[in-house]
Amino acid sequence: MDKIKLVEGLFERKELPAFNVGDTIKVLVKIPEGDKVRIHPFEGTVLEKRGSGASATFTVRKISYGEGVERTFPIYSSSIENIEVVRRGKVHRARLFYLRGKMGKAAKVAEQKSEELAPTQA
Repeated sequence: MDKIKLVEGLFERKELPAFNVGDTIKVLVKIPEGDKVRIHPFEGTVLEKRGSGASATFTVRKISYGEGVERTFPIYSSSIENIEVVRRGKVHRARLFYLRGKMGKAAKVAEQKSEELAPTQA
């Protein structure tokens, strides 16, 4: 077996939810303050996912007080407490960098419809 994959397997976390580009997620991040650790939520739209294995990252963008704030997280970081999917987005691109130039409603991503089947007519 490849030694790199063996070492990467030690750091992978299995309990992460499946999320894609365009989804709105809430990342709960551990922030050390003195001798305590505080959990801080960072909620926004996933702009990109990149890499594979232990070096995989994802970028989340939110608007805070009228300014765009982007943060890149390693997927298997020990500083991430949890990831929650708030809503699923419907996009046709792997990178949503065009959202950087948009403000307000123009910066929204269409929500993906639930996959409920319509009742059949007899």
